[in-house]
Amino acid sequence: MSEPIGIGVVGFGWMGRVHTQAYARMPHHYPQAPPLALVAVADDVPGRAVDAAARYGFDRATQDWRDLLDDPGIQAVSITLPNFLHREVGSAFAAAGKHIWIEKPVGLSADDARAIRGEVQVAVGFNYRNAPAVEKARELLRAGRIGRVTHARFRLLSDYAAHPEGALSWRFERDRGGNGVLGDLGSHGIDLIRHLLGEIDAVVADTAIFIPSRPRPTATTKGHQRGGGEPGPVENQDWLGALLRLTSGARVSLEASRVAVAEQNNYGFEIHGTAGALFWDFRRMGELGVSTGDSYQDEPVRTVFAGPLDGEYGTFQPGAGIAMGYDDLKVIEAYRFLRSIADGRPYGATLDDAIRSAEALDALERSVATGGWVSLAG
Repeated sequence: MSEPIGIGVVGFGWMGRVHTQAYARMPHHYPQAPPLALVAVADDVPGRAVDAAARYGFDRATQDWRDLLDDPGIQAVSITLPNFLHREVGSAFAAAGKHIWIEKPVGLSADDARAIRGEVQVAVGFNYRNAPAVEKARELLRAGRIGRVTHARFRLLSDYAAHPEGALSWRFERDRGGNGVLGDLGSHGIDLIRHLLGEIDAVVADTAIFIPSRPRPTATTKGHQRGGGEPGPVENQDWLGALLRLTSGARVSLEASRVAVAEQNNYGFEIHGTAGALFWDFRRMGELGVSTGDSYQDEPVRTVFAGPLDGEYGTFQPGAGIAMGYDDLKVIEAYRFLRSIADGRPYGATLDDAIRSAEALDALERSVATGGWVSLAG
């Protein structure tokens, strides 16, 4: 057996925990995976890293992520910090020769994402592409089962910031949260569009801030709780609406919102072709709506359940119709990340995918500023 890959986790909020649980579960689902060892966890919140080490079995804990840079026992790190720290932390670990699994959108801009490039494997947390039903959709598209794709609609609608008294956290600040819902949810939409339909040629967009101020957090505020402090300005976007022209000639609409009352993780797509259509809703993750045939009009839509031959489904469940969950998608990411390290070649979403996504997000912002179409060519 080869030596275990030593793992460090930087940031232990919700996503740091998800990454750690994915590492812990990976050998159960992928016995052929490279062995790993949880070496160190870093978080600047007093006591959080110590608690994580005790609960999940890390060898040591620290409040300073820099303590992990020169540790010879660490070959790979998960970076699950707020967006504004991605560039500094990611580029430091890349320079130190540590392989990186980093959450999207990888910084605040395409320049931030490019800065992390190095002689290491970099996996990016675009997890929705890992859903077996999405993998099945990609296979059907590649096989031409719905003909030539003509137009599609992608949506990422959430209510996590819908309460007007939700705390003014870093997510709503330009310097720390970047472009708001564009990077938070829009980046997932761009990745799904590219993964399923190909490259983007040009974009035009509109954005809005619907809740212009929020109460500042107090010492006891956590997550998306109400702030309770003095009001402060929201500096980045609540909503995105965009049209995209693909290099294939297809047209796509993309909508993302963090303030959509009555929408809880309403993520999905509708893809139409010259001979059929595909439909997917994250909240029914294992189902794919499929319409194919030769009638063109009045074609029915049948529900197809992802099964053992679709993507990584068979690694988790023996038969179609058994539900998978969000955390399972992260186990798939963890496996592909470790496999990338072992094989020296990328599997799954890469830094190049994050860069292309960020370039599209930058173009969307330029479109909002100019009021016109922006090309991504070149």
